[in-house]
Amino acid sequence: MADFEPKISKDRFRPAEIDASKSEEINKPSLTFWQDAWMRVRKNKGALFSLIVMGIVVILALVGPLISGKEFDKQNVSHNNLPPKIQGLEHISWLPFDGVKVNKAGKEIDMYEVKKVDEYYWFGTDALGRDLFTRVWKGTQISLYIALLAATIDMIIGVAYGSISGYFGGRLDNVMQRITEILVGIPTMIVVILMILVLDPGIISITIALTITGWVGMARVVRAQTLKLKEQEFVLASKTLGNSDGKIISKHLLPNLAGVIIINTMFTIPNAVFFEAFLSFIGLGLQEPYASLGTLIDEGFKVLRLHPHEMIIPAVVISIIMITFNMLADGLRDALDPKMRD
Repeated sequence: MADFEPKISKDRFRPAEIDASKSEEINKPSLTFWQDAWMRVRKNKGALFSLIVMGIVVILALVGPLISGKEFDKQNVSHNNLPPKIQGLEHISWLPFDGVKVNKAGKEIDMYEVKKVDEYYWFGTDALGRDLFTRVWKGTQISLYIALLAATIDMIIGVAYGSISGYFGGRLDNVMQRITEILVGIPTMIVVILMILVLDPGIISITIALTITGWVGMARVVRAQTLKLKEQEFVLASKTLGNSDGKIISKHLLPNLAGVIIINTMFTIPNAVFFEAFLSFIGLGLQEPYASLGTLIDEGFKVLRLHPHEMIIPAVVISIIMITFNMLADGLRDALDPKMRD
């Protein structure tokens, strides 16, 4: 059997040629934490799509009331309860933008011809003849403003409270945690009603009501992460070098908590939008002539059977906001949380 064994030429056994100048060369470009997180967000199609849709909604909320050419509070009772009608789309029968309404007998009627209206109302009008397109985007603007303001205040208070409580610990931590437990035990609706009794219903009262107990969740998350991080070697090294507690929190702990803070803030915004809409829906929100998505849904709900577009359009907008913010928050959680990485 040995006669049939293949013989390998000694020329094939040559040492590898190694270029010492390239031994330390890094082929892949180095990425920062945020660049790596952005790459992960871009790979998440749902989060990227949500980011694009959210950007469109924010742009429309800012410029929508301007491009319509109509005032959000201007009344024209002769143009009341008109269905949507858009230039260029009015002749497409299968789209609901032709200004046609079906009466109780099942017959289609062009309401613009009946009322002799030569204007176009892209989202129709309400019971007082106000342009719904302008009111929807003005309401979106106000709802997002309240939500972002409340989320920002929650983030500032919650991060400061949680980081101080977790870092110093001991008796201070026990006292601060008892305070948060008291605040958690207070029903949010009671706080809202008290704020409205003390203050007039409006943006300020809603924002204060949202922030009185809204920061507690952020504070608890930040405290838990601070308790874990303060025992790490880089914090102990900073203490050894003589850095003050404030510098350690601001320079070492907070940058490492940035991912958790951003994720929780992104989940706070849609919750605040929904809570503001709920308050407005039950009559504890904004008052006339101002409008939010909640007040528009409340007004449309009263005439849902006769004029469904008055409720459906703001309901679709608030649904888009809720879905996109939650999907983007999920994508950011996967990108920023090391435990979620593949």
